Amino acid sequence: MGDPEIPPIALDRSGAVPLGVQLATALRAAAATGVLRVGDRLPSTRALAVTLGISRTVTAAAYDQLLAEGWVAGRRGSGTYVTAAPPSVPPSVPPRPAPRAPSAAGREGLVDLRAGSPCIEALDRSAWRRAWRAGADLPADAYPRPEGDQAFRTAVVDHLLRHRGLPADPAEVLATAGSTAAIAELARVLPRGGAVAVEEPGYRRAAAALAAGGLDVVPVRVDEHGLDVEALPTGLVAVYCTPAHQFPLGARLPANRRVALVERARAEGMLIIEDDYDGELRYDVAPLPLLAALGPDVVVHLGTASKLLTPTLGAGWMVAPPAVRAAVLDHRDRTGVRPSPAGQRVLAALAAHGDLSRHLRRLRCELANRRVRVVTALAGAGLPVRGDAAGAHLVVPLPRRDTEHAALAAAAARGVALDGLTRHYGGSAPRAGLVLGYAGPARADLEPALDVVADVLRR
Repeated sequence: MGDPEIPPIALDRSGAVPLGVQLATALRAAAATGVLRVGDRLPSTRALAVTLGISRTVTAAAYDQLLAEGWVAGRRGSGTYVTAAPPSVPPSVPPRPAPRAPSAAGREGLVDLRAGSPCIEALDRSAWRRAWRAGADLPADAYPRPEGDQAFRTAVVDHLLRHRGLPADPAEVLATAGSTAAIAELARVLPRGGAVAVEEPGYRRAAAALAAGGLDVVPVRVDEHGLDVEALPTGLVAVYCTPAHQFPLGARLPANRRVALVERARAEGMLIIEDDYDGELRYDVAPLPLLAALGPDVVVHLGTASKLLTPTLGAGWMVAPPAVRAAVLDHRDRTGVRPSPAGQRVLAALAAHGDLSRHLRRLRCELANRRVRVVTALAGAGLPVRGDAAGAHLVVPLPRRDTEHAALAAAAARGVALDGLTRHYGGSAPRAGLVLGYAGPARADLEPALDVVADVLRR
């Protein structure tokens, strides 16, 4: 066949998409629409460059891309020919990239009011940079430290004593890669096939990590006071719970239940996994004593920097009875899996300069104010909330699952990402609602997003 007439091609010279990519897309579209047919010969790269007023480098790059994808083929001494046509019709010119979402936007480009995000705005950027520089000034490790960086473990001991009232020794602390990673490690050292109780509703990633470790996950009811200790079955090897601020309902396990849980653990030989993911964040009264303080012989205490600072650090900690620590260290030695020391060094540097304590004071003040704004906005719309004055989320009850799903969809259509309560159940969900997080968005985005939520729920 002869040389076809190349259709008009509009190239956006000011756009972010490279001209070669635009040209390849346009030629691909011409083949898909039949303007270019199988067997047609394309103009030479030089001729097409002159026609379009662009560099020959651009046309050569476009042809190379189409050759690599198999839409065209070169014949020695003859030229480049169309050998196949794409089955679908892409646009002849790639659209301009969408505007960048604001810093508070969630993972889908929405303002994110889901629980679990830290308050990045509360971070002191100068302190953040200073801590990274201090961590980098230290010499590189010549050998692995499966127990974690010594300065990090010392900083954790000071943090636990100051902010959680838990006395510990650095030798009792293991660094982790965060709470979920620590739960996964514990799952590997507990008796395989053993039954582990988890809160229902609760943290689904914890349940998944335990199940992936070969354990039998048993859901246990949660009420307005947290885990129902009397509902725990017998024969458990462990129970996972969030006593300081139950996730997601936001309750605080009362003292009598804490004592009962520790007594049962001792009597029945089971381990308590205490996930203290945001226990430092309380705005009404001092937090109750940690389970680890009541029963250090049967409790594994887990903490994380992800909610207090940022998951960038990938740093957490475990305070456990000696036998559990030894089993975790043995597992790390056998598998070679251990937390990275980089984030540990940064957190240790933050603590050494007093920046960690200053950050926590600033964070408590910021999140306490945000919670007041959230509660006020929802109360103005006649909406109740549940959950203690703590942490970075609360629950808005809804009557039915279909109401919850409709609210999620309506809010997303208006640029706000919400989290539904029903997904935090492993089985059937007797309650519906929204698990509303208020730490992630920028201050400027929080009020408009709350207006959307209030309006959606009114409807």
